[in-house]
Amino acid sequence: MIQATTPSASTPELWTMADLARVMHRTRSGIDKLRARDPQFPKPLKDGTDRRSRIYFVRQEVEAYLSARLAEREVRA
Repeated sequence: MIQATTPSASTPELWTMADLARVMHRTRSGIDKLRARDPQFPKPLKDGTDRRSRIYFVRQEVEAYLSARLAEREVRA
């Protein structure tokens, strides 16, 4: 019998594009526009070489990106 293991602290949590859109309260095309205009936005991991391969975002990288944007806003205020 194979038992499920819980991810370790070193294993990153991955979000699909749909997950990311839901968390950020944007559409998928809104996420694409954000990625296109902001080179600091985290790069996705692609599952395959096909153009239509699913992409994943590392949750910790997205959270760090959002924290940095919030910090920039505080500095400007």
